Amino acid sequence: MKTPDSSTHSRILILDFGSQYTQVIARRIRECQVYSEIVRFDTPVSEIAAAKPNGLILSGGPASVYDKGAPQIDPEIFSLGIPVLGICYGLMLMAHHLGGQVVFTGRREYGPGTLHIKNGSELFNGLGSHLDVWNSHGDEVTALPKCFRAVGTTEGCDFAAVEDPQRKLYGLQFHPEVAHTPRGKEILQNFVYHICHCAMDWTMGSFIEEACARVRKQVGDQKVVLGLSGGVDSSVTAALLHKAIGDQLTCIFVNNGLLRAREEEIVQRVFGENFHVRLKYVDASERFLALLKGVTDPETKRKLIGNEFINVFQQATEDLLEEDRRNAARRHGGYKFLAQGTLYPDVIESVSIGGNPAQVIKSHHNVGGLPEKMHFELVEPVRQLFKDEVRQAGLQLGLPKEIVYRQPFPGPGLAVRILGEVTLERLSILREADTIVQSEMEAADWYYKVWQSFAVLLPVQSVGVMGDQRTYENTAALRIVESQDGMTADWVRIPYELLARISNRISNEVKGVNRVVFDISSKPPSTIEWE
Repeated sequence: MKTPDSSTHSRILILDFGSQYTQVIARRIRECQVYSEIVRFDTPVSEIAAAKPNGLILSGGPASVYDKGAPQIDPEIFSLGIPVLGICYGLMLMAHHLGGQVVFTGRREYGPGTLHIKNGSELFNGLGSHLDVWNSHGDEVTALPKCFRAVGTTEGCDFAAVEDPQRKLYGLQFHPEVAHTPRGKEILQNFVYHICHCAMDWTMGSFIEEACARVRKQVGDQKVVLGLSGGVDSSVTAALLHKAIGDQLTCIFVNNGLLRAREEEIVQRVFGENFHVRLKYVDASERFLALLKGVTDPETKRKLIGNEFINVFQQATEDLLEEDRRNAARRHGGYKFLAQGTLYPDVIESVSIGGNPAQVIKSHHNVGGLPEKMHFELVEPVRQLFKDEVRQAGLQLGLPKEIVYRQPFPGPGLAVRILGEVTLERLSILREADTIVQSEMEAADWYYKVWQSFAVLLPVQSVGVMGDQRTYENTAALRIVESQDGMTADWVRIPYELLARISNRISNEVKGVNRVVFDISSKPPSTIEWE
């Protein structure tokens, strides 16, 4: 369990029972400027007590408390003297273990409902007598444990909100964390501030200072290497590490020949010239293109690119060591640490019910599983942050908006946006088309409103007319999607006028394209990238 070093921090621990909304709970708590951390449902009571949280939240989950193999809880948690809030499945567990009765009623309450508040619970301070709420449960509490009382009812449930205020145990049969419970955030605020007595001490400024202190403590006077891709995560990691350890950090930026237009120029300008980060630029574009010659299978492309990146990165690290040996001004010794831009959602995957607690290391989307013989120890300074928090950190660290709010870009680069063989000519065509998409989206003030917007080059030729001449050229597809986390996505209904401008410009300005199509597929069943 990793928490901020400062013992003065307020914190809420969330025990994860597999709810699709567990991450949302954590985000809502952090929006209260209180640190929250998701831990496995079976975290030992001794560990929970040692972490000294101000409060516990038991998440929802898909199981019934009576299912064979359903995740259970150590009832000792309720005797720690720490306030506990059980949400849906969390409430069922609380009632089940403390002597109440939970039954499967045969009717699933799913969707909107109205909560009628009674008995003046601290949980609902200032919220009136009626609330719109969102239900999603099959089990139902039909008899309360001793000393509990009902503080809220819905049409289908007499115990929609319950409490034992003496022991500071609270339960909700609805989901306060979702947007469909409009005043749910205020319920959580009442729990966090008034019941758990948390202070608003989770700020980006405090995080950056503590992260720098942690890095300095971990690294000491050793050297750190970071594979810089130019994406948000690795860029913020680089800026944070540079603030913490200065020239002990060296970034390696590999140009695999599959980058967007001017990518290498932007990264070198921002990090080399503006931040004065020690940056090693490696142009390996010819190596990658030679490797991809004749390759059309998407998975083969990805594996070849990932493996070659490892080779290039390893060689670049060895070259750095040789440079250091020749340069008396720099201290000798190897690079002991590898920095990665692992984010909190990647860590959470390892603490979910089906996850393996050992699987907490995310391979960087470019570094992708560096060989063990490189003997690196990992430095992951932003592993406590969600994506939006990483962007906040980037702005606070002085990174420009063009880096902080740039759209996600796949590790294999344009190779997975060229269907079929990757060649210099096809890369040039796609880069031109992609540049037009980005510039028009920015000009229309749409670029930062969507998750991703890009062009895909299809291995489809069709007949067209340019001037008085017949053409037989390529087709470009536009992919513009909205998403929260990339796990699901929907195509964006952008204005026809903008679509028309993008299409006209690509058809008229990009030699080799005479047809533009618009992808209106959602994820699922489609993926965001085409390969």
